[in-house]
Amino acid sequence: MRKNGRFARVFTAMVTPFAPDMSVDLDVARALAKRLVETGSDGIVVAGSTGEAATLTHQEKLDLFRAVVDEVGGKALVIAGTGTNDTRVTIELTAEAEAIGVDGAMIVAPYYNKPPQAGLYRHFSQVAKATKLPLMVYNVPGRTASNISADTMIALARDFANIVALKEASGNLEQVAEIREKTPKGFAVYSGDDNMTIPIMSIGGEGVVSVASHVAGMEIQDMIASFIAGNVMRAAELHRRLLPLFRVIFVTSNPIPIKAALKLIGCDVGGLRSPLVEAADGERAQVRSVLESLSLLGA
Repeated sequence: MRKNGRFARVFTAMVTPFAPDMSVDLDVARALAKRLVETGSDGIVVAGSTGEAATLTHQEKLDLFRAVVDEVGGKALVIAGTGTNDTRVTIELTAEAEAIGVDGAMIVAPYYNKPPQAGLYRHFSQVAKATKLPLMVYNVPGRTASNISADTMIALARDFANIVALKEASGNLEQVAEIREKTPKGFAVYSGDDNMTIPIMSIGGEGVVSVASHVAGMEIQDMIASFIAGNVMRAAELHRRLLPLFRVIFVTSNPIPIKAALKLIGCDVGGLRSPLVEAADGERAQVRSVLESLSLLGA
């Protein structure tokens, strides 16, 4: 995934702001996207799992894509989360996102269905054939109940020129290394977990699709830039410093903690749609404690 001729390093998996009546707040979404770009993000992923895609309607997703493209298009890559567990719906949503003018689409492995590897290959190949957009495949077995194997991912990257990136959240570094080794030159592997960014970059990754960058985008950009520049000791130091943040934002189901963190730093993005709930008092206290320790409150 490229911005101004180079790979974007820090994508933020943007939360979806909601108004008090729990409708999507497009004005706050615009403001949040602008803030993220100003604080270290060179890419925005809209309507992914952190964006509560599971409870967004088809039209709400399109409205979000349009709002974010209008606000930060040309300044950062805008990647539309168009993947669903229905291949037909995924193709339709991806085509509509392409017409809006997004820079690419992120396609999650179909969830709940638990397709075998042949089904995963067919799903992604059918989407790739139906669009000219660059596609980022999203492997997150903890949410989808199925892992995209290295062999399947390698075949997809080799067979389809517009499958250009992988967001990898399996936690399996051996799998990541095999994918990086056997996919075509120019294929980009991104960590799907903040705490795996430097480990994945050490075996050829390009960056991260981050949740923590909502509140620490500059620090994460610095960490990655240090690693790329060969200053591995500084990158490791920054990783260790940020590790409590990487942990606390998953103290309960994402995006509950990061929405609490945003509110604590003065960026209120509203509540969460059911069945998600607000952070409990103890969880909020943990988030506050980490933000304070990192001098991020009031950022």
